[in-house]
Amino acid sequence: MPSSTLFTIPYLLISICLLSVANTTHAVNTDSLNTDKLESDNQKLAICLNNLVQTAPFSSVKETFIQYRPFLVDPSVLESLNYQPEFAKEPWDYLASLVDEERVIDGIAASEDYADVLAKIETHYGVNRYDVLGVWGVESDFGTKLGKKDVVNSLATLSCFGRRQSYFRTEYVSALKILKQGDIVKSDFKGSWAGAFGQTQFMPSTFLQLAQDFDGDNRKDLVNSQADALASTANFLKNSGYQSDKPWGYEVRLPSGTNFSNNRKNKKSISYWQSLGITLPDNKPLPNTLSSVGLFLPSGRQGPAFLVGRNFDAFYAYNASENYALAIAHLSQRIKQQDTNVNFATPWPTDDPGLNRKESREVQESLNFLDYSMDEVDGIIGDRTRKAIQKYQADIGIEIDGKAGQKIHRRLMASSAELREVYKVETKIDNNIESMNNNSLKSENKEVSKTKFTHTLYDLIRDKTLLSIIIALFILFSVAVVILIKRK
Repeated sequence: MPSSTLFTIPYLLISICLLSVANTTHAVNTDSLNTDKLESDNQKLAICLNNLVQTAPFSSVKETFIQYRPFLVDPSVLESLNYQPEFAKEPWDYLASLVDEERVIDGIAASEDYADVLAKIETHYGVNRYDVLGVWGVESDFGTKLGKKDVVNSLATLSCFGRRQSYFRTEYVSALKILKQGDIVKSDFKGSWAGAFGQTQFMPSTFLQLAQDFDGDNRKDLVNSQADALASTANFLKNSGYQSDKPWGYEVRLPSGTNFSNNRKNKKSISYWQSLGITLPDNKPLPNTLSSVGLFLPSGRQGPAFLVGRNFDAFYAYNASENYALAIAHLSQRIKQQDTNVNFATPWPTDDPGLNRKESREVQESLNFLDYSMDEVDGIIGDRTRKAIQKYQADIGIEIDGKAGQKIHRRLMASSAELREVYKVETKIDNNIESMNNNSLKSENKEVSKTKFTHTLYDLIRDKTLLSIIIALFILFSVAVVILIKRK
């Protein structure tokens, strides 16, 4: 090694070390600011709750309020407050993940597994079992995704921060009443960011009004009792104007050259729509199963068109979103027909349709293979996935929009194809070794240790922690010693 290069090394290492210190200092300062804000918000929460407990609405649940009072703000619920996919997403993106082949198959299985209780519910409430299944599937994937947020903590945070505080304070009081009544135990009281909970995601105030004890155990347990949850859902729909023995509506075909407006509330007789030349997608005449229907065009004149009745309106009442109501209607119909083809007769007017959950998992897997630090593969396109997509888009020089559609799915699958094949080979080899050793526990522990070690190293490098600074200083010291020895 030339002597000039040898004497340059210490200065280079010093520069690297100083850069690490600067980056670490910036991270520390950022963390400090975040910590200060969180502490300030926690103090505001304490003041807010002190005031709330003195108000009339909370007087009947004061002891329960004190018993379960939270002391820490949950910032994530405020982020979710400003992002609601049923309103922010295009309809084809929203429906793609909620009504896919997997969910229809699961719904068909659920209709068989719970046939007896669904039949009793159908008879008692006059609500079609498949419509109840549609709500169950959309709300919690048939009871598999109930939400992980502490309902009391979420509602306390939303009662003191952000918009709609008055609404969330009412829900907070209702949640405390539920705990006081003993229908739900605190450890089970978990749900969505907004406080909805249970198999079919009831808001606390709705629970108090409409929840049912259908299994006869003297508790309205919408978390652990499918019978209670499904009966409560049927009761909700019944009280929202649901019509027994009537369909929600149907997809239709519009005649060309005629202007139509999207207004499902403007209901007209079937004969009126027939006179305009509207037919079923196969050109058959409209059935006379509904007395009056409104025209629903979720993506305008060029996309799928629907004539919808009062049962569609009842679905809408569940979450005040037309996209949401269409998801329930579409899923219930596919389960009833046992048809896993979830495409409408008229395609969506887009060249970049949404992803089903299998495709969403493939996007996340591809991002992991390409080292975009996704880690969790759950088929749910959230902020972390969108940010990883944006990084990928920036690196390959295309528009940076973070959209998870068919276009980015095709690109990612192509980019990660070779890595996927390598992974398949490695997995096969690992499985053969595990089989030969006949010691799955030992193999699992080894893999966990390997993963933890890899992630530890990655985190240290990525974050430029103090440990990296110490290592740099140690190298600098070692090189300096070598230089001094050679000088002598």
